[in-house]
Amino acid sequence: MESNMNFDQWKWVQLNKNELHAVWDQETMLSGWLANVRKNNNNCVKVHGFIDEERVVNGSLIYRQNVDAEEDRQIFHFYITSNTLFTVDLEFTSFKQLEPDVMLRQLNKTENAVDGFLFLLGELVNDILVEIDQFEVSLQKLMWGVKKQNNMRILEHIFQQRHELLVCNNLLIPIQELKMAIEETNFPNVNNGEIFIRTCKRIERAMVLLREYEQEIDSVIHLEEVISSHRGNEIMKTLTVLTTIFTPIMAFGALWGMNFKHMPELEWKYGYLISIISIILSTALLYGYIKTKGWTGDLLKGKKKGSFFR
Repeated sequence: MESNMNFDQWKWVQLNKNELHAVWDQETMLSGWLANVRKNNNNCVKVHGFIDEERVVNGSLIYRQNVDAEEDRQIFHFYITSNTLFTVDLEFTSFKQLEPDVMLRQLNKTENAVDGFLFLLGELVNDILVEIDQFEVSLQKLMWGVKKQNNMRILEHIFQQRHELLVCNNLLIPIQELKMAIEETNFPNVNNGEIFIRTCKRIERAMVLLREYEQEIDSVIHLEEVISSHRGNEIMKTLTVLTTIFTPIMAFGALWGMNFKHMPELEWKYGYLISIISIILSTALLYGYIKTKGWTGDLLKGKKKGSFFR
């Protein structure tokens, strides 16, 4: 369904992707854009307009993405001139932080269609910033979860959070490109305007937060790798030490488990006692030697609660 909103200084035309027929039949750049809208399901930005020509930015933008389903996403298409903004499949319900009537009042205050689009773009980024704030709370719990209980569940949570950051970053990069495209087009009275500067600052803030959180979660991943590697090494060392300590028992057991006909130990009156003493003594001497060399370290001690290594 087509709907027009005539503001004081510019016009916004909203279109439905399923009803684009016969909107503009004349051979113009706009009609060519409308013809390709049905085919495009990915991010793209195109800049048109040279000296003495009308400046135009058009393309498509994915602005919502379900982190658990690749196909569950929302995309809208746009065509921007100085005086008119055309959008396809962009509804007021897409903006979570601003009521429709408030948004219309704010849009009516803008001087041109580009500023109006930048205002809408800034609100989309504002929605992403709210999601980033929620991510911060989850990351805080994750950081302490690694210390309290380092297990497979925590590892799964870490990489789930890392994936969410990738998805969020994937949404912001095209918005950053779109901001640069508008800047490149150099619409009159836009690049130095308040709305452009505010939207740029908002995009920059979101990008900086994402980079910082990426570094934090990468540090958590590195910490997890170090802890897991250390514990794996400790387990292997423990198994090696235990195998070494019990070598005399296995050796004597193998010796006295043989079935040779002539085995003088079988006739000894105190052979059983001697064998037990020999096993205990040799095991104790071997353990004492390993302990003296410092090869056991903390292997035979239990891990303290809330500690990474001890």
